[in-house]
Amino acid sequence: MIEPALRERVIRIADQAAAEILQVYEGAFDIQQKDDRSPVTAADLAAHRCIVDGLARLTPAIPVLSEESAAVDIAERCQWSRLWMVDPLDGTREFIKRNGEFTVNIALIESGVATWGVVQAPVTGVLWHGGAGLGAFRRDSAGRERAIDVRAPATAPLRVAASRSHRDQRSSDFIDRMGDTEPLGIGSSLKFCLLAQGELDVYPRFGPTSEWDTAAGQAVLEGAGGGLYDLQGRPFRYNQRAGLLNGGFVALGDTSLPWRDWAGA
Repeated sequence: MIEPALRERVIRIADQAAAEILQVYEGAFDIQQKDDRSPVTAADLAAHRCIVDGLARLTPAIPVLSEESAAVDIAERCQWSRLWMVDPLDGTREFIKRNGEFTVNIALIESGVATWGVVQAPVTGVLWHGGAGLGAFRRDSAGRERAIDVRAPATAPLRVAASRSHRDQRSSDFIDRMGDTEPLGIGSSLKFCLLAQGELDVYPRFGPTSEWDTAAGQAVLEGAGGGLYDLQGRPFRYNQRAGLLNGGFVALGDTSLPWRDWAGA
């Protein structure tokens, strides 16, 4: 678990990374492609340096696994019982579109479990933080904080996240099976935060994501009473496999919803 003093210092690092991102966002920027053909900008790299350097100073004994880090071999990673899982800029495509729907994600992983996370939205300055057993909280740009909870029981129409940049046929079929729904398109890990504060009910995802895309959001969602499950119904775990790609998942506010029926499982 995370101590309150450490939590606030990590939140401060997330805020500093957000400031770095906004400096790039407010001007002209180049777009490059990584080996997997996903886009990367100067904002991704500036936020990465800010977070990795800040965490190294703050907790030198806890390694950092960031999207923009060089690949770390599983033989080394599997020795890490505690680590920071970081996505310096989640939603680079949304950043490029300049729609504001991108975030900074930092999660503390302990024995494979995302025990605490912070998700910061640079454009609004709002952040969410929490973890299972710790509660979940929304803090506005003025520093005002309130506890948040999922919407349970969820009632029709169910509000379902439909990704702006990643929508596939299986997700569309899942939503069709849900019946009376109100789809909401939104990018990045903001979907987990809206689930956590009761403004969404379900987020299905069958396309590829990486572990740093989900860790912080899962922690916040679990703190608010929700859950993130693989298609076998198991909560997501981290840094347990040779690869860092996630399989399909369903994130829920009300965990009693019959999501397996909608998945066609």
